[in-house]
Amino acid sequence: MAVFNINQCPVCGSKKLKSFITCTDFFVSGEQFEIMECNICGFKFTANAEDEENIGKYYQSEEYISHSNTSKGLVNVVYHNVRNYMLGCKRRLVEKVTGAKTGHILDVGAGTGFFLNEMKTHGWQGSGTEKSADARAFAQKEFGLEMDGPGQLYPFEKESFDAITLWHVLEHIHQLNENLEAFVRLLKPGGKLIIALPNHTSYDARHYKQYWAAWDVPRHLWHFAPKQVKLLAKRHGLRLTSLHPMPFDSFYVSILSEKYKKSKLALFKGLMHGKISWLNSLVNKSKCSSVIYVFGK
Repeated sequence: MAVFNINQCPVCGSKKLKSFITCTDFFVSGEQFEIMECNICGFKFTANAEDEENIGKYYQSEEYISHSNTSKGLVNVVYHNVRNYMLGCKRRLVEKVTGAKTGHILDVGAGTGFFLNEMKTHGWQGSGTEKSADARAFAQKEFGLEMDGPGQLYPFEKESFDAITLWHVLEHIHQLNENLEAFVRLLKPGGKLIIALPNHTSYDARHYKQYWAAWDVPRHLWHFAPKQVKLLAKRHGLRLTSLHPMPFDSFYVSILSEKYKKSKLALFKGLMHGKISWLNSLVNKSKCSSVIYVFGK
């Protein structure tokens, strides 16, 4: 196994690290992975994950919906219905924060291309990158989208994009700081970087602990909370302009977490705890299960 070694915190640079929690890969392998925590800034990351060339085996599941578009199982049926609604919400958010109805957008980790197609059909010029060859093939077949592999991020011209989006993608990217540098370079003046991330300070994360589905080890290398996101953005000359909750994630993640716990009445319990998490986010947006961060240079 080629291990992705992390010897210092990518947010603050500290080498003072400690064990935080051990979680199971419930999704594919059944293996256990330790999550480490920075003693200084509190940032968390998965230890001993495989490197970028070899981690692909942990994505090899028909149920990995962003790559396969499967509707198998109750949780994925719920996901499909919510996604169709959220596509419009995401597009309107991009239009709102950029102040534009058209422009050039880059969707990083575009999966099967549904969001990029939504933007394209509403007048945006879209580019996308995606690691999975199968997902790229689906996007080309279904939507006529020609997407590049992740290595094609860097050849884009400087200041090319009015918006760059990462919908639950940054937590998967091995070269965290290198990619953020590239995003800053690619943004036009006045452009917006929009990043959706799980939030381990949410109610559902604290309730489910090691069963919280959004730990998603080892696919999620990095584990974010608003405080560390702001620190990381500042390191790259980015300014947080707004923050938005993703309320449906509270329910989706809670239902999946109950499934991992093998709970009786998993759907009912997941909806109940998802509702509590959602209500918490109404009081404080930064406590939502997933948070959308909008940055400018």
